[in-house]
Amino acid sequence: MSKYGYTGSVPSQSSGNNTGVFSTTDIDKLLKAGQWTLQTLDTEYLVIAGGGSGIADYGGGGGAGGYRNSYASETTGGGGSTETILTLNKGTNYTVTVGAGGSSSSGSDSVFATITSTGGGRGGSIAANGFSGGSGGGGGYDNASGTSGGAAASPTQGFAGGNGHNAGVNGASGGGGGAGAVGGNGSYAIGGNGGNGLSSSITGSAVTRGGGASAKGNTSSGTGGTGGGGTANGSPEAGVVNTGGGGARVSAGGSGVVIVRYSNAHTITVGAGLTSSTATDGSDKVTTFTAGTGTISF
Repeated sequence: MSKYGYTGSVPSQSSGNNTGVFSTTDIDKLLKAGQWTLQTLDTEYLVIAGGGSGIADYGGGGGAGGYRNSYASETTGGGGSTETILTLNKGTNYTVTVGAGGSSSSGSDSVFATITSTGGGRGGSIAANGFSGGSGGGGGYDNASGTSGGAAASPTQGFAGGNGHNAGVNGASGGGGGAGAVGGNGSYAIGGNGGNGLSSSITGSAVTRGGGASAKGNTSSGTGGTGGGGTANGSPEAGVVNTGGGGARVSAGGSGVVIVRYSNAHTITVGAGLTSSTATDGSDKVTTFTAGTGTISF
């Protein structure tokens, strides 16, 4: 038997690692000696907020929910670089919230520990600018002076919405911004396209998410952005569920999603209030949260 109450082979006790069974008195001694390390794990994440809704027949397209990504070398929304992997403490509770899509409103934020993605901006109503958000909503139809698309949130996580066009009765509204591209401006009688989303392979398969919604024009509508952006006067009009896509016309935005990837040496505990599933990809586990709010621990 070695010291500190450990039974078995001699443990390693240093500022970088502690192995064994310790009493609270032993832990206190090790802490004072600078030789106790909390057990940690590295987690990669993709956190997408709820998409903003479209508004009225000639309102702007909804913006996609904010898109924040730390997996591999993949891009964060808005042209941002891959974010820093989170190092979490085992046995500690962390908050997870999956943002809902907006219904006649901007989308709701999604949260993973210290990471918050901002809900997508609602499209602007007639003669009104788009709302700011993770990606901005498109500016509404205006036959007087034109409108501006909503700005994208900070830190970088999406693109701005497109501008509404001033052409009298042939004006058109702007498309919502996407994670991967700016929303298209309305042009003469043609609604702006939604900004495209981004592809991520964090689950082991490439999936495109976070597209902005298109807008309606007097002659024709634009096309929804890839990755769940709604298409005005088309199908689908709403953002696709669980992608954070923006909603077109009066349709709601798509729900957000939180995806966490970590070594399969660890086990996750998911608290009440969250809807999730866990799969294995190679030497990692991937937990996907599709609804709710609550806490998790490892």
